[in-house]
Amino acid sequence: MPTFIGHLLPGTIFLLFGLYYAKLVSLALLRGQKLLFLPFPPRSQGSWLQRLPAEGALKVIGCTTGILGEFFYPPGANRLALLNWDDPARPFLYHNSWQHVTMYGFFLASGLVDLVSQTWLARRRLRLEQAVLTLAFHVLLLLLLSHSQGKNVLETRVHTLLLLPVFLLALVLTIEQWAPDQPQLWVAKTWMLLVLGSWMLQIGVVMYYPPTGRPWHGENPADLMFLTTFFCWHLALDAALLAAVYGLSILWHRHNFLGM
Repeated sequence: MPTFIGHLLPGTIFLLFGLYYAKLVSLALLRGQKLLFLPFPPRSQGSWLQRLPAEGALKVIGCTTGILGEFFYPPGANRLALLNWDDPARPFLYHNSWQHVTMYGFFLASGLVDLVSQTWLARRRLRLEQAVLTLAFHVLLLLLLSHSQGKNVLETRVHTLLLLPVFLLALVLTIEQWAPDQPQLWVAKTWMLLVLGSWMLQIGVVMYYPPTGRPWHGENPADLMFLTTFFCWHLALDAALLAAVYGLSILWHRHNFLGM
């Protein structure tokens, strides 16, 4: 959806994932874990509800909501058509919606793999979970490379800046397939997830609800320069957010350690 809600939903999801990973990474570093994800106990030691992964459930719920929204929001809309059969040229329809649905579809597949791996299989298939998630980010990178086709200068610039965190996430996740025990990769992945989420939210604000009430203009060089400046601020602010989560995790860890 080329709307504020269309950017709000994925931005919120990625930001929540970033905060979730920030907590996981902080605690893993404080505990001296060699791996970010520890193995689950045998299935006999817990019900499937206790093993239900929050990450997988959020992917499934969020992506299903996004797919339905792309096709049927606002109420009464129907974008399921792929071609205009009434036109002899058979042009494609709703290219933005189909790109968004493709993105949601791959992350939905990642969520379903998480649920099956962590809930119903006798042993968790972490490599498979990570591989599907890596594939989803590679697909997102490919979609972004053409997502700005036919758009104005402003939309092209904000989505071009989005390529940086997506590319780095795809790269880090790919490296993690062979080096899952590197804390530097955990931190980089978490930081880029936060940047991806916060910048998606920023895109919605810039395009649809500028706080000053003055719309941004792609023909204005100053506006384009400040977009890049704001993106750099997001890099710094999200790094500070990650550091704040780590600081809070230190307090929580010390409190629980002293209470034992």
